[in-house]
Amino acid sequence: MPDQHFADAGLAALYDAMNPRSGDYDFYLPMIMAAESVLDVGCGTGSLLHLARESGHRGRLVGLDPAEGMLAQARRRDDVEWVLGDLSTVAWDGEFDFAVMTGHAFQVLLTDDELRTAFAAIRRALKPGGRFGFDTRDPAARGWERWTPAHVSEVVTADGTTVRSWNDAGPFEDGYVSFTTTYESPSWDAPRYSESTLRFLDVAALGEFVADAGLVVDEQYGYWDRRPAGPEIITLVRRPLTGSRGTSP
Repeated sequence: MPDQHFADAGLAALYDAMNPRSGDYDFYLPMIMAAESVLDVGCGTGSLLHLARESGHRGRLVGLDPAEGMLAQARRRDDVEWVLGDLSTVAWDGEFDFAVMTGHAFQVLLTDDELRTAFAAIRRALKPGGRFGFDTRDPAARGWERWTPAHVSEVVTADGTTVRSWNDAGPFEDGYVSFTTTYESPSWDAPRYSESTLRFLDVAALGEFVADAGLVVDEQYGYWDRRPAGPEIITLVRRPLTGSRGTSP
């Protein structure tokens, strides 16, 4: 689902049901389990870090998200650090072996300044040699063309509530797509709505931001099975062991 903004507590409670685990969890979980300290940026309901604990992770796990509604769901576990905010509001310094940003949350970084701030914060937060994994949709796949009212999703939640949702996307303009998501249920008095804008960057543009931040691309794939080309741009970057851009780690 394109939408990342579930500040509404009611919608946040439905998020996991409406966004079942996909290949991204299988892809990232081994890296999380191998790291002593992990930062999940845009952690949402915390389901990935919940899974890490359930899978036996015993180190430090930190989830960061700007939506209080999402963190209310995440806090169902109290053995993870949950932080309200985003990469512009935190100042971790060399604390994490691995950082991750799943669910295309990377695409809500809309401006060049936001991207530079995010990458700089990630670089600071990582230990020398630490890695950051994130995913974004490849604009060449033109996925937004399927974000129309004709493509309706329906889920039944654990309490038996049926919820239908669909997107209505505008045109692709200068690398951006804005859309409205509608949610309706026979259990509700009225539909609920969420409005979002996402930015699409190609591999070359991503590479420039990564390099400018003093990070190095380790691996890049087109899908979760590690095929080289596909609808995704899945990127693993590393903070070098030695300083760059005139700084030391």
